[in-house]
Amino acid sequence: MPHDSGPPAPPLSLAEVEATARAAHAGQTDKAGRPYAEHLRAVAEGVRRRGGDEEQIAAAWLHDAVEDDALTEGWLDEAPLSRRTKDIVLALTKRAGEPPEAYAARILAVPGARLVKEADLAHNADPARLAVLDEVTRTRLTEKYTRMRALLGQGTSRSG
Repeated sequence: MPHDSGPPAPPLSLAEVEATARAAHAGQTDKAGRPYAEHLRAVAEGVRRRGGDEEQIAAAWLHDAVEDDALTEGWLDEAPLSRRTKDIVLALTKRAGEPPEAYAARILAVPGARLVKEADLAHNADPARLAVLDEVTRTRLTEKYTRMRALLGQGTSRSG
């Protein structure tokens, strides 16, 4: 007998979200060659330190999963996560060829997403993390992160 109308699965705990993210990104490294899970942990901790709630912390663990093809949008859609967590992850998922202005506008339009992106930018722009990169890459990324911070800071008075 099929049972397609049973109760929904309980939401994943933060420990389960962390384990899922770590497994999804296993074997991946950041630009400095460090295990990618270190970045995810740093962003989740940054969200927690900034007063983020469990939904935002869950989104922090998953913020790059769809963008990096570590997990699919279909997985995210079906995952036992809150709608808000899913919306934040999708807001933070950059699309190919997307202008930074459109990306920032989407982040600003989704409640809770800006805090997660701020934690992401803070870790990405950490001077100790950037110091191990070559000068050209370090300069390019510093300019990119500075521009995104500016875009996220000016969107509060815009509509839509």
